[in-house]
Amino acid sequence: MMWKEKYKVGVPLIDEQHKELFKRLSEFIQVVQSKIPWEEKLESVRETMLFMKEYVIIHFEAEEAYQEKIKYPGIERHREVHAAFKEEVNSYVTLFEQKGLSEEKAQEFSAKLMTWLIMHVCQMDQKIGEYVENKGGEIQ
Repeated sequence: MMWKEKYKVGVPLIDEQHKELFKRLSEFIQVVQSKIPWEEKLESVRETMLFMKEYVIIHFEAEEAYQEKIKYPGIERHREVHAAFKEEVNSYVTLFEQKGLSEEKAQEFSAKLMTWLIMHVCQMDQKIGEYVENKGGEIQ
């Protein structure tokens, strides 16, 4: 799952953060789908879970701050979607911390992350770029 130019929103900070999310998720998917024994994957899975838990907060806060700055009209809905996704990521992290994470759950998590990231970036986040473009270009 590689970054594609069509995912660009046109806001450098958001685009760079999206690229990092795509990169990390791509690496995670490769590990989860590899043929190496599950026990050897666990450390990488753990690192990715913690990264996602922390980075989605950083990214969502930056994205929402930018939306406030430009007075983006869809910000409330965007916040709701972000909050729901943070909850989902946290539920997987909690499951992992409390019960351990099975290979099946790690694959499920990677699939949900991939689907969510592509859908969110290609649909909701693109609207931010369109809004900025309609306002005459990038608002820093």
